Amino acid sequence: MIPFLSPVVWYIITIGILVTVHEWGHFIVARLCGVHVERFSVGFGRALFKKTGKSGTEYQLSMIPLGGYVKMLDERDQEVPEAMKAFAFNRQSVGKRIAIVSAGPIANLILCILLLWLSLTLGSTELRPLLGPSQGLAQQAGFAPADEITAIDGTAVRTWSDALPMLALAAMDRRTITVGVQTADGQSATRRLPLDKLDADFDQTKLLQAVGFTPYFSNPSPVVGMVQPDGPSQGILQVGDRIIKINDSGLESFDQIPDVLAREAQAGRNLQVEIERNGLQMRFFIEPKRFEQDGKSRWRLGIGSPPATKIIQYGVLEALPVAVAKTYGMASDSLSIIRRLLTGSASVDNLSGPVSIAQAADNQASWGFSAFLSFLAAISLALCIMNLLPIPMLDGGHLLYYTFEGLTGKPVSESFQAVGQAIGMFLLISLFGIAIFNDFFRIIS
Repeated sequence: MIPFLSPVVWYIITIGILVTVHEWGHFIVARLCGVHVERFSVGFGRALFKKTGKSGTEYQLSMIPLGGYVKMLDERDQEVPEAMKAFAFNRQSVGKRIAIVSAGPIANLILCILLLWLSLTLGSTELRPLLGPSQGLAQQAGFAPADEITAIDGTAVRTWSDALPMLALAAMDRRTITVGVQTADGQSATRRLPLDKLDADFDQTKLLQAVGFTPYFSNPSPVVGMVQPDGPSQGILQVGDRIIKINDSGLESFDQIPDVLAREAQAGRNLQVEIERNGLQMRFFIEPKRFEQDGKSRWRLGIGSPPATKIIQYGVLEALPVAVAKTYGMASDSLSIIRRLLTGSASVDNLSGPVSIAQAADNQASWGFSAFLSFLAAISLALCIMNLLPIPMLDGGHLLYYTFEGLTGKPVSESFQAVGQAIGMFLLISLFGIAIFNDFFRIIS
C-alpha cells in the first residue's frame, strides 16, 4: 500500500502547489483590476473544504486534483445586480482582461525561476553524464565505458539533465551531432554520432537504448576511478584503467569485483589483473588484502569506481542568472518539442499524464528536497507553456480573442467563441486521453 500511496501523495503536493500559484496569479490581478472574485478553487468537483472571506470570495479545496479555477463575476454567466456591474470581468477594458488572464501563466513562470534559484542555491545531487558499455550507433562512433559527455554540438554539458533534451531533439531531427567527451584516463576527445541512421520508427520514449548509450549509473563499467592510498593497488593501477580480467574471470561491471575476489582470493596468493590503459593491454600481479565486514572475511584491491553523481551548487547571487538561463533553455526545448509534435517528427508517445507526473514526483522526492524543487520548477514551466497555447478554453485561447478585440475594436462573436469552445474541449480531451493511455501503457509494458 505504501509504494502506491507515496506517488499519490507527492502528486497531490505537486499539483496543489502549482495550481494554487497559477490561480493565485489570476486572483490577485483580478482583485487589483477591481474585479469581484466569487470562488477560488484548487481542484474540481465536489468541495471538500470551503470558507468565505471578508470580500465575499469563496475559497475551496475540491475533490478532483486535476487543476483549479477562479470564478469571477461575469454578466455572460449570470444575472448581475446593477450595483455590481462595474466589478464584472466582462465590463473591464481589454488591457485589464489580458492582464488577468495572462497572470496565471506568468505566476508559474516566476515560480519556475524562483524554485530553480532555490534549488541551485541549496545544491542538488545530479547524475554525471558518464557512459557504461555502448552498443549500436554509439559503439560504432567510438564511445567507450566511463566516457563522460562534456558537450553536444559545442554546448557545455554537466549532467544527464543537460544532455538528454539535446540528444532527444537531434534524434527527432535525424541529424549527426558532435559529442565532446572526457575519457576514463582524463583525455578530451570528440565523437560524431550519426543519429540520421536511427530507424525511422525508433521508440522515442527509449532514446538512450535506441542510440546505444547505457548510463554508467545503471551499469558501472570495471573502470578504476580511485586508488586508495597505501592500498594493494597503489603504484600499480591508475585512474582510468579498465579491468578486463582477474585471473581467468572476465569482468563486465565494477559490481562483479567483490564476488570475483571472494572466489579467486581464497588461495591467498597474488592475483593476475589484466587491464587496458591508453589502448594497451597490461597484466599485473596484486596481492589483495583481507578485512572483516559483518562478521565475514572479505578481500579488497583498494580501488573504487568513478562517482556516478556530482553536487551542483551556486552562490545566492550567481544562482539567479543561472536559473533564468535554465528556464529559458527549458522553455526553448519545450517549444521545440511542441513544434515537432505538430510536424510529426516527435511522437505522441512522448506525452505524459498524471500517472507519470506522480511517479516522477515520487522519484525526485526520493533524491532530496533540492531535486524535488527542480522537478516542481519544470512542471510549473510546463503548466505555463501549456496554458499559453492558443487553444480555446485555455488562457492562450482567451488571450487570442482579447488580442483580436484590441486590434479590431470588436469582440469575437458569441457564436464563434462557442465553436472555439467545442474545438478546444475536443482537443484537450484528446490530448488528455492520449496522455492517460501512454501512462498506463508504460505501466503495462
